[in-house]
Amino acid sequence: MASTDTAKADPQEAASVEAGLDALEAGVVGRTSFRQTFTGKILPPIVATAVVLVVWQALISFKIVDDPTKLPSPADVGNEFKDAWLEGKLLGYIWTSVSRGLLGFLFALAIGTPLGLLVARVKFLRAAIGPVLSGLQSLPSVAWVPPAVIWLGLDNQMMYAVILLGAVPSIANGLVSGIDQVPPLFLRAGRTMGATGLRGAWHIVLPAALPGYLAGLKQGWAFSWRSLMAAEIIASSPDLGIGLGALLENGRNASSMSMVFEAIFLILFVGIAIDLLIFSPLERWVLRTRGLLVKS
Repeated sequence: MASTDTAKADPQEAASVEAGLDALEAGVVGRTSFRQTFTGKILPPIVATAVVLVVWQALISFKIVDDPTKLPSPADVGNEFKDAWLEGKLLGYIWTSVSRGLLGFLFALAIGTPLGLLVARVKFLRAAIGPVLSGLQSLPSVAWVPPAVIWLGLDNQMMYAVILLGAVPSIANGLVSGIDQVPPLFLRAGRTMGATGLRGAWHIVLPAALPGYLAGLKQGWAFSWRSLMAAEIIASSPDLGIGLGALLENGRNASSMSMVFEAIFLILFVGIAIDLLIFSPLERWVLRTRGLLVKS
């Protein structure tokens, strides 16, 4: 009789545990409502932007800063955006820089990933190249613009060279840091299952090092974007077109602070947009696949 009762109780307990796990899983992957998304993610930056605009306009209205050559009004900057839009130039400014930045970043990704993997796994290369990568990462990107102009001239190749020199060290170092944090048990388990060489790197090392690698990618994009802006500001030519950096330099040459602010806001907008559209979803996916992203 006792064994019969135990047999009946076990399926009930198993069903209860399964239901609890299903509820827990639903709590983790469930979607938030639009109201929660709006109040938690959309509304705060809107409020912050409104506060900045109010303070900015107050500085003009109360004559705290009454020199328009130093601080233009929000209306003046808005008119600059309006004129560029009506002339059909605004999207051209953005696309010129964004297309260069993304293509250069993809080149840096294709070079920095295998380089970081080799430096992390080959002791001789780490001893020989590791310090050089760290030194290149700390070197200001603007320092590469003059030699790149002398070597390659005023063309897009020069722009891509500056982007590569700024982004590759960050991507490689990020991957090296991520691989260094991989538990040795993962590597031994992979070798036991036959995952060695390129198979081990693809199926074991890279997935385990993904958080550090993603941090390196994010930093690499920041360096590539800064490098591109420095190159566009310093090296200007009609053949290169007008990107955001060139727009900023044109505003300085024309002593037009409204154009300068227009360029600054566009550069800031692109940086925020790339982070929100590419890197933030990647970070959430990495956290979710590791069970670190839960609903509060």
